[in-house]
Amino acid sequence: MKKLCLLGLVATLATQPVWAETTPVALKDKDAFVSDLLKQMTLDEKIGQLRLISIGPEMPRELIRKEIAAGRIGGTFNSITRPENRPMQDAAMRSRLKIPMFFAYDVIHGHRTIFPISLALASSWDMDAIGRSGRIAAQEAAADSLDITFAPMVDISRDPRWGRTSEGFGEDTYLVSRIAEVMVKAFQGVSAANADSIMASVKHFALYGAVEGGRDYNVVDISPVKMYQDYLPPYHAAIKAGSGGVMVALNSINGVPATANTWLMNDLLRKDWGFKGLAVSDHGAIFELIKHGVAKDGREAAKLAIKAGIDMSMNDSLYGKELPGLLKSGEIEQSDIDNAVREVLGAKYDMGLFKDPYLRIGKAEDDPADTYAESRLHRSEARDIARRSLVLLKNHNNTLPLKKSATIALVGPLAKAPIDMMGSWAAAGKPEQSVTLLDGLNAVIGEKGKIIYARGANITNDKAVVDYLNFLNFDAPEVVDDTRPAQVMIDEAVKVAKDADVVVAAVGESRGMSHESSSRTDLNIPQSQRDLIKALKATGKPLVLVLMNGRPLSILEENQQADAILETWFAGTEGGNAIADVLFGDYNPSGKLPITFPRSVGQIPTYYNHLTIGRPFTPGKPGNYTSQYFDDTTGPLFPFGYGLSYTTFSLSDMALSSTTLNKTGKLDASVTVTNTGKVDGETVVQLYIQDVSGSMIRPIKELKNFQKVMLKAGEERTLHFTITEDDLKFYNTQLKFAAEPGEFNVQIGLDSQDVQQQTFELL
Repeated sequence: MKKLCLLGLVATLATQPVWAETTPVALKDKDAFVSDLLKQMTLDEKIGQLRLISIGPEMPRELIRKEIAAGRIGGTFNSITRPENRPMQDAAMRSRLKIPMFFAYDVIHGHRTIFPISLALASSWDMDAIGRSGRIAAQEAAADSLDITFAPMVDISRDPRWGRTSEGFGEDTYLVSRIAEVMVKAFQGVSAANADSIMASVKHFALYGAVEGGRDYNVVDISPVKMYQDYLPPYHAAIKAGSGGVMVALNSINGVPATANTWLMNDLLRKDWGFKGLAVSDHGAIFELIKHGVAKDGREAAKLAIKAGIDMSMNDSLYGKELPGLLKSGEIEQSDIDNAVREVLGAKYDMGLFKDPYLRIGKAEDDPADTYAESRLHRSEARDIARRSLVLLKNHNNTLPLKKSATIALVGPLAKAPIDMMGSWAAAGKPEQSVTLLDGLNAVIGEKGKIIYARGANITNDKAVVDYLNFLNFDAPEVVDDTRPAQVMIDEAVKVAKDADVVVAAVGESRGMSHESSSRTDLNIPQSQRDLIKALKATGKPLVLVLMNGRPLSILEENQQADAILETWFAGTEGGNAIADVLFGDYNPSGKLPITFPRSVGQIPTYYNHLTIGRPFTPGKPGNYTSQYFDDTTGPLFPFGYGLSYTTFSLSDMALSSTTLNKTGKLDASVTVTNTGKVDGETVVQLYIQDVSGSMIRPIKELKNFQKVMLKAGEERTLHFTITEDDLKFYNTQLKFAAEPGEFNVQIGLDSQDVQQQTFELL
């Protein structure tokens, strides 16, 4: 026994990292530890730490392990299991300094258990639920050996043509900032160094949601005031919450690509905001500086990026190749490289990897017997959170909830679409573990009623669109058409509709239609499905539309045709069950829109907190010589903050504790909310403020607070909102963040349009 123990000790010492053996600095002193380790590193080892390599055909696994062992790779992404990552960490432990690797992935709205897409999570307006989704995602990802996620995505999106609208939390600065803070803390937990936490890397820094025309990767040209007031705060909120990383955007900002933008990366992020974490380029973004036209070749691109403060080069092809020569020629300084390496090592320290390189990988004997086992999912939590994200947009004559004794015709190309239910960026989720709408309805109705199903239509009849969506998925295409003629499918759907008491049509987009590089010029539901809806309406049966989509759609005609509309977005692994819970009334919907629904694509951009203008349109009055579209109703189809319930709520008159507010004081705005219906339910009471007049034009209103409250039927509760000078501050033309004395309107309502108003004065 003694001999075996001695052999074990020798083996342990043989694998001890050099920094653990020779570094005199205590591991608990991060700055000193990192500085000491830097002194031991060669130039090649330093540059190796700046390379973030994609697992894929660009570099085979055998070559990756060889490069890691040589100290020429700092981290990888897209390997998502312990057996995949352990050999790479083993290779790192064979390198001279044994600096641990980290393993990254896009864990956006779940890892193995897929929660609703980010836009849907925002629809819950439920910070506890959103936080639970992030915490579970972190636990699942960490259990699969992942150390860092490229999330949360907090780009403000006011142009739903942009495909990545689905990936963010909507149009409002305040709401997205609140969620940014919650998600960072959920991912990182008590500490990013804990085995059940992962490091957050907020993205896309910065302003990616403001791309012109809603076209992905396009330019952003934006005024400094709008930048600071509307688009930057969510990133800042994530940084203040402790986000260990930042992923840098692919777009340019006022003519300078983010990846080469020294003002953005150094002056704003590091100096003004005090960020001391890891800055990672987006995929291939450094090379793209050549295509942007600011670098003549790869050498200059690498120089611009390292000088701007890009610490790691994602899918690197240039740092490893060009930095040695740039340093030798004097075009960059040693400090440029050292500063970047310091942040990489610091991030690894913060992830706990220097204390234990196998912190999240664990021992081989402890690997799950089945990585994809059902037991590893968090279904009950996914179902609960998905229910909270659904938004009831219309319910004429109380068409919903459905009766469980009814015969229900379920039609539409998304009624039985497990992969679409998960939405974009579904991480390690498996379609076969998704609950479809057909599954969910059948599970609830059992023997009490009857579900009759017909596909009714394909997602689209446009072959070019289908080919585009399947281009990167040719081995297992995501969009699989029914080869029957369109009319045959519609006729079948009409037949089952006529045999039913009510029709439920699952329509909208495939998940690939709301994804990166999936910008659209048309926000209509595809024509194939519109033809189906028209035919179903003609049967005269009550028609319920279940929308599945990753962006607001133009559903003016569908709103007229349908008796009820439930916006479900892409609801995740338990989506079918969650939607069924709401359709049958086992759960009362409480979601509110985090983004405006336009009447048509011609209204875009349309968002609730637009600036005041000199000739505003007033509903009910002549539109001549006012700011309006003369060929359609001015205003959205469904406003920001809107959402119905199976019960009704009323608000009392607002009470203000004072009509004046001192700069150091507080003002209380209170209102009593009452559930005036017959069933228990939740609603979101929203507080908006308008700066009536100032040194520059201000928005017509801005969300400043909200409370989500559950009330039993007949119950009432008085809610209090505290207003301080901080709520009234804004960035003026000199970019000074301050409040100006004067008159303010405070508005309280159940959405952004239907509000009551009172006035106070800031002294």
